[in-house]
Amino acid sequence: MSRIRAALIDIDGVLTVSWKALPGAVAAMERLRAQDVPFALVTNTTSRTRASVAERLAGEGFPVGVDDILTAPAATAAHLREHYPGARCLLINTGDVRDDFSGLTLLEEGGDDGEGAEAGAAPDVVVLGGAGDAFDYASLNRAFRHVLDGARLVAMHRNLYWRTADGLDLDTGAYLLGLEQAARVEAEITGKPSAGFFATALAHLGVPAGETLMVGDDIESDVLAAQRCGITGVLVRTGKYLPETHAAADGEPDHVLDSFADLPDLPDLVRTGDG
Repeated sequence: MSRIRAALIDIDGVLTVSWKALPGAVAAMERLRAQDVPFALVTNTTSRTRASVAERLAGEGFPVGVDDILTAPAATAAHLREHYPGARCLLINTGDVRDDFSGLTLLEEGGDDGEGAEAGAAPDVVVLGGAGDAFDYASLNRAFRHVLDGARLVAMHRNLYWRTADGLDLDTGAYLLGLEQAARVEAEITGKPSAGFFATALAHLGVPAGETLMVGDDIESDVLAAQRCGITGVLVRTGKYLPETHAAADGEPDHVLDSFADLPDLPDLVRTGDG
């Protein structure tokens, strides 16, 4: 196995739960900084912009800035700009990430036209973000009808659930599966586990896949997806981790750790800053 020089790190369930730092996570990240290990925080979190994520993590004591953050909404906006320039987009998402969608034409969720939209225009693209109160019957049924009428379907991720302070909550993937089956389409995925998302993260770090690890609590979307891209996969037993999900997975992680706090001691990690 190649020596590891850089790290991709999930946030929710790895560094935090409900945006509160997990035990030892801040100290571990400080050690990575001290050891000059480059890293990027790669997250499917859809409730906050990159700037908001950075501010919230810094408030918990993590030594990060906005340039360290790569989010599914930002990746989705870049995907839309590249593949659907000028398209009218209907965004269904719980949380405000509109700042990351600057320069795109967003239709208001209620059916009214947003800034830059044509009067009475139907969307060219339906975009599903994070599940929550916005994912009600009316919104999902509206999305279904637009897709039947020819709108493309883009989803930020396929996560089935995530961990909150109150327990596991359903996420977008649980709804997306039904929408795809009903409309007989397959959504374009822009966040994890898409290979494009990992490629963007590697380019951001400037480190090849074989010299990078991905640490996450989701064995499918974080770990095995990264391994399929040639990245070393590290699964942590925090957040949404469940032993039964681990046992039923299609593959095995390269490493399994009790928590992110153990990452700086991983033997394969190249350290330069601590001498």
